[in-house]
Amino acid sequence: MGVVELLLAGLVILLGLCGVLLPGVPGSWLVWAGVLWWALQDPRPVAWSVLVGATVVLLLSQAVRWALPSRRLRAGGAGPRLTAFAGAGAFLGFLLIPVVGAIPGFLGGIYLAERLRLGRHGEAVAALRTAMRSGGSSVLAELFACLVVAAGWLGAVIAG
Repeated sequence: MGVVELLLAGLVILLGLCGVLLPGVPGSWLVWAGVLWWALQDPRPVAWSVLVGATVVLLLSQAVRWALPSRRLRAGGAGPRLTAFAGAGAFLGFLLIPVVGAIPGFLGGIYLAERLRLGRHGEAVAALRTAMRSGGSSVLAELFACLVVAAGWLGAVIAG
């Protein structure tokens, strides 16, 4: 697989990660499609193992999301700024504290956005609880699964 195809597969995965935060965009499907494209272009056992692992993780994520409350973040007052802060927090947390850091990073991003918007700690914590109850946990579950898949893909690519 050439560098251009590898970069394009990575771009599809990155778009899928961003798509998780946007309503109506099939983020996890794009992440899976990027891994599938890579596995079809690079038919080594490690590529197929990553594809099978990605499929299992994303299917489990869909099952968890089905059990959680539906996405009603926009109705609860969550705007693009809040989702951007939550996504950036999850990504930074995932990098700083590998894998498990995405959860406190996501929560910290929502808290920071609400603290900047509302100005007080107590109101920001209440808004964080409201956001998580109104569908934030569903978004977090999907984003976490997609980050795990993207990290697995990146690890396999770097390992060669």
